[in-house]
Amino acid sequence: MKLFKYLLVAAFTVAPALTFAQAAPAQEKNQIIKREFNQQRRIGNGTRRGALTPRQGARLERQQMRIHRHMRAMRARNHGRLTMRQHRVIHRRQMIASRRIHRARHMHRIG
Repeated sequence: MKLFKYLLVAAFTVAPALTFAQAAPAQEKNQIIKREFNQQRRIGNGTRRGALTPRQGARLERQQMRIHRHMRAMRARNHGRLTMRQHRVIHRRQMIASRRIHRARHMHRIG
Protein backbone atom coordinates (compact mmCIF):
# COMPACT_ATOMS: atom_id res chain seq x y z
CA MET A 1 0.00 0.00 0.00
CA LYS A 2 2.80 2.39 0.88
CA LEU A 3 4.56 1.63 -2.40
CA PHE A 4 1.35 2.36 -4.31
CA LYS A 5 1.07 5.78 -2.63
CA TYR A 6 4.64 6.65 -3.55
CA LEU A 7 4.10 5.58 -7.15
CA LEU A 8 0.90 7.58 -7.34
CA VAL A 9 2.54 10.72 -5.94
CA ALA A 10 5.52 10.29 -8.28
CA ALA A 11 3.23 9.91 -11.27
CA PHE A 12 1.30 13.07 -10.44
CA THR A 13 4.46 15.12 -9.95
CA VAL A 14 6.38 13.87 -13.00
CA ALA A 15 3.53 13.94 -15.56
CA PRO A 16 3.00 17.75 -15.51
CA ALA A 17 6.75 18.32 -15.70
CA LEU A 18 6.97 16.17 -18.84
CA THR A 19 4.05 18.04 -20.38
CA PHE A 20 5.75 21.41 -19.89
CA ALA A 21 9.08 20.06 -21.17
CA GLN A 22 7.46 19.01 -24.44
CA ALA A 23 5.62 22.31 -24.92
CA ALA A 24 8.80 24.43 -24.91
CA PRO A 25 10.11 23.58 -28.43
CA ALA A 26 6.67 24.10 -29.96
CA GLN A 27 6.36 27.47 -28.24
CA GLU A 28 9.84 28.46 -29.47
CA LYS A 29 8.89 27.50 -33.02
CA ASN A 30 5.63 29.45 -32.79
CA GLN A 31 7.45 32.61 -31.66
CA ILE A 32 9.82 32.43 -34.61
CA ILE A 33 6.98 31.78 -37.06
CA LYS A 34 4.86 34.59 -35.57
CA ARG A 35 7.75 36.98 -35.95
CA GLU A 36 8.33 35.94 -39.56
CA PHE A 37 4.64 36.44 -40.28
CA ASN A 38 4.61 39.90 -38.67
CA GLN A 39 7.68 41.00 -40.58
CA GLN A 40 6.19 39.77 -43.86
CA ARG A 41 3.03 41.72 -43.03
CA ARG A 42 5.04 44.87 -42.28
CA ILE A 43 6.87 44.60 -45.60
CA GLY A 44 3.61 44.06 -47.48
CA ASN A 45 1.91 46.99 -45.76
CA GLY A 46 4.88 49.25 -46.44
CA THR A 47 4.89 48.36 -50.13
CA ARG A 48 1.12 48.73 -50.44
CA ARG A 49 1.02 52.11 -48.70
CA GLY A 50 3.97 53.50 -50.60
CA ALA A 51 6.38 53.69 -47.67
CA LEU A 52 8.58 51.14 -49.47
CA THR A 53 9.41 51.04 -53.14
CA PRO A 54 8.81 47.68 -54.86
CA ARG A 55 12.56 47.21 -55.06
CA GLN A 56 13.00 47.79 -51.30
CA GLY A 57 10.13 45.40 -50.60
CA ALA A 58 11.67 42.73 -52.79
CA ARG A 59 15.06 43.12 -51.08
CA LEU A 60 13.50 42.79 -47.62
CA GLU A 61 11.46 39.78 -48.76
CA ARG A 62 14.65 38.08 -50.01
CA GLN A 63 16.28 38.73 -46.66
CA GLN A 64 13.33 37.11 -44.87
CA MET A 65 13.55 34.15 -47.25
CA ARG A 66 17.26 33.71 -46.49
CA ILE A 67 16.61 33.77 -42.73
CA HIS A 68 13.84 31.19 -43.12
CA ARG A 69 16.03 28.96 -45.31
CA HIS A 70 18.87 29.20 -42.79
CA MET A 71 16.51 28.24 -39.96
CA ARG A 72 15.20 25.24 -41.92
CA ALA A 73 18.75 24.07 -42.63
CA MET A 74 19.70 24.34 -38.95
CA ARG A 75 16.59 22.38 -37.96
CA ALA A 76 17.34 19.70 -40.55
CA ARG A 77 20.81 19.23 -39.06
CA ASN A 78 19.37 18.88 -35.56
CA HIS A 79 16.38 16.54 -36.09
CA GLY A 80 13.78 19.31 -36.31
CA ARG A 81 14.85 21.31 -33.26
CA LEU A 82 16.95 24.39 -32.68
CA THR A 83 19.62 24.50 -30.02
CA MET A 84 19.74 27.61 -27.83
CA ARG A 85 22.71 28.89 -29.80
CA GLN A 86 20.87 28.42 -33.10
CA HIS A 87 17.79 30.08 -31.63
CA ARG A 88 19.91 33.10 -30.66
CA VAL A 89 21.38 33.26 -34.18
CA ILE A 90 17.89 33.28 -35.74
CA HIS A 91 16.67 35.82 -33.17
CA ARG A 92 19.62 38.12 -33.89
CA ARG A 93 19.08 37.90 -37.66
CA GLN A 94 15.38 38.64 -37.23
CA MET A 95 16.17 41.66 -35.03
CA ILE A 96 18.50 43.02 -37.70
CA ALA A 97 15.85 42.42 -40.37
CA SER A 98 13.23 44.14 -38.22
CA ARG A 99 15.47 47.16 -37.81
CA ARG A 100 16.03 47.31 -41.57
CA ILE A 101 12.30 47.11 -42.23
CA HIS A 102 11.67 49.95 -39.78
CA ARG A 103 14.38 52.14 -41.27
CA ALA A 104 13.24 51.49 -44.83
CA ARG A 105 9.58 52.21 -44.02
CA HIS A 106 10.31 55.42 -42.14
CA MET A 107 12.95 56.82 -44.44
CA HIS A 108 11.74 60.13 -45.85
CA ARG A 109 11.86 59.88 -49.59
CA ILE A 110 12.01 62.95 -51.75
CA GLY A 111 9.95 63.10 -54.93
